[in-house]
Amino acid sequence: MQVSLENVGKLERKLIVKFPAEQYETKVRQRFTELGRSVRLKGFRPGKVPAKVIEQRFGEQVRGEALSDLIGSTFSEAVRAQNLQPVANPNIDTDGKPKDGEIAYTATFEVMPELPTVEVSLLKVDRPRAEVGESDVDHMIETLRVQRRVFEKVARAAQTGDMVIVDYSAQADDFRHPAEGRERAATIIDGNTALALFDDALKGHSQGDEVAFDAEFPAAFPIPQLAAKQAHVDLRVGEVQEPKTPEVDAAFIHNFGIADGSVETFRREVRANLERELDNALRARLRNEVGSKLAATYADIEVPKVLERAESESLVRAAMPNLGQQAIPAAAMEAAQPIAHQRVIAGLLLRQIAQSNNLRVDNRKVTERIAKIASTYEEPEQVIELYRGNPQLMENVRTAVLEDQVSEWVAEHADTTEVTLSFDEVMHPQGPAA
Repeated sequence: MQVSLENVGKLERKLIVKFPAEQYETKVRQRFTELGRSVRLKGFRPGKVPAKVIEQRFGEQVRGEALSDLIGSTFSEAVRAQNLQPVANPNIDTDGKPKDGEIAYTATFEVMPELPTVEVSLLKVDRPRAEVGESDVDHMIETLRVQRRVFEKVARAAQTGDMVIVDYSAQADDFRHPAEGRERAATIIDGNTALALFDDALKGHSQGDEVAFDAEFPAAFPIPQLAAKQAHVDLRVGEVQEPKTPEVDAAFIHNFGIADGSVETFRREVRANLERELDNALRARLRNEVGSKLAATYADIEVPKVLERAESESLVRAAMPNLGQQAIPAAAMEAAQPIAHQRVIAGLLLRQIAQSNNLRVDNRKVTERIAKIASTYEEPEQVIELYRGNPQLMENVRTAVLEDQVSEWVAEHADTTEVTLSFDEVMHPQGPAA
């Protein structure tokens, strides 16, 4: 095997690999021999399928698999010999045809950057602390009450908190929605709905009233021709409904699977859920804090483009779940790039800290993490079995646990200041530091 290496960028490498064509032909013959023993074709007895028939039926597949296997094995051998550490699978360019007794291919890939030794003791880290208070439990219970409210028709003018059924049309420049007539919709006054721009105009109006006004539709409005546009709105109030919020009684509590229906048990369950959410949020904030400080301190690290692209895509798809399998808009990828760049730096340095300090994933914590995840489901044992039987899910949990362990280690060895926050400040952070 012959190997030549070329640096085509700070992290990009190009390997030109040549291996004997006879090596390829030998592997192809071996595969045909194996197929001859095992293949089952209608009209032929097992092991008696003619070689020509096997060649006609499976020739292209066999040659493709043989070439792929040899490229994989020779590439691994080549990067070991060159002491390279590829970040991801290479792009392979080859026609797969023998020339002068050899088959050649070109592999282009990025390698891991050289990472500095992290001086953890010099990092200034803010470590958040918070607890769940009785007022937080009260607020959560009130939220649960509001979520289960019902609305009943009333014969009066609309006011804050009411649901109002409207028939409306909107004209923005040459666009009218709907094209003809009016569309029926519902909004809760001061309820932060998609039609919140109607709220002020609806207050004080009753069923049958006609209202006309100009308003700017929000940028996130689901009709693109109206989003972020000034429009003239005509609407008719169809119905006014007032909210009826349930009392915290046994019937209400039973809806949450609490058999005894007692307020004390209900409050304990609510507190346990809030503490679980708070624990997750505090761990996430510490990870983000440590990661952001690492990325800021070592901002000049060269980042593999393939990792940055993957992280950008992950960020965009998390923020835009409705994309599904659609291509990601270029503008969204560009907007996500700065955050993705920082996250990749943080991830590389966290991994290096773990390796250099012999930090290994704590299997007990992995088990605890899965148990916590499972506890939020009706049948936790099935969820635990699902994780145990799925290597990818298990690896995701192990990675998350190790990242938390490394973040904890950094916080213990850095110049760390504990910052006391309220439950609401942790769960609903303001600003980029969250």
